[in-house]
Amino acid sequence: MVSIHPVARHFDAAAADYERARPRFPREAIDQLARRLGLQPGRRVLDLAAGTGKLTRDLATTGADVVAVEPLAGMREQLRAAAPGVEVLEGTAEAIPLPAASLDAATVAQAFHWFDRPRAYAELARVLRPGGGLALLWNTRDDVGSELQARVEAVVKPHRDEAAAPEWELEYDHAERSRYFGDWENWEHPWEQEFDRDLLRERFRSVSFIAGMEPARQREVLDGVVAAADGLPERFPFPYVTEIFICFRHTAAE
Repeated sequence: MVSIHPVARHFDAAAADYERARPRFPREAIDQLARRLGLQPGRRVLDLAAGTGKLTRDLATTGADVVAVEPLAGMREQLRAAAPGVEVLEGTAEAIPLPAASLDAATVAQAFHWFDRPRAYAELARVLRPGGGLALLWNTRDDVGSELQARVEAVVKPHRDEAAAPEWELEYDHAERSRYFGDWENWEHPWEQEFDRDLLRERFRSVSFIAGMEPARQREVLDGVVAAADGLPERFPFPYVTEIFICFRHTAAE
């Protein structure tokens, strides 16, 4: 049986909103990722918990052989439409449907915080060849100096806390990771996405714990998010920071 975090299951109903409103990753971040992982023709890379393929389609531009694994049917439907030609499989981080030592690299975008980490690290180590790279990516809202982000956070934080949705933090996982992988390398790429109020609403309707709300409550929360943009022009910047973490599977000599 496929095991998925109960809050993460709400992404299935929000797949279309996720595809329309969630950003992809800045080109410079993709280029840096591809260089460090050695993505090129003849290399095979897994995009795990691929969602609607926000990262998958950029991985495919490197010429590497890309396989995407995603547990939710609604997300897989969007993914197949967005990344035709990419092999798409049903599966989870704890049960990856691929043979041992069959991959040169693996990526996880916006999803590692949903995983059972000890089991996920073990599975990723199983499917990666020795020396294979693991990259974790997040587009995080950049709230440093952004009044808009501060207002939005004031609206959504109580509901995130109530839902007990996990947040991404890697500083406590050394013992779990170091059995299979080396230390993290970390890069940041600040950038901005241009929003209007409709896109802002869709962006937050795709958030797991908001997508799972009953309609009246969801509408109230989303109205509050949109009200956070009061006083801004029709189109406005929405700041992000892309965070990239990369580590490499131990070789036999390590």
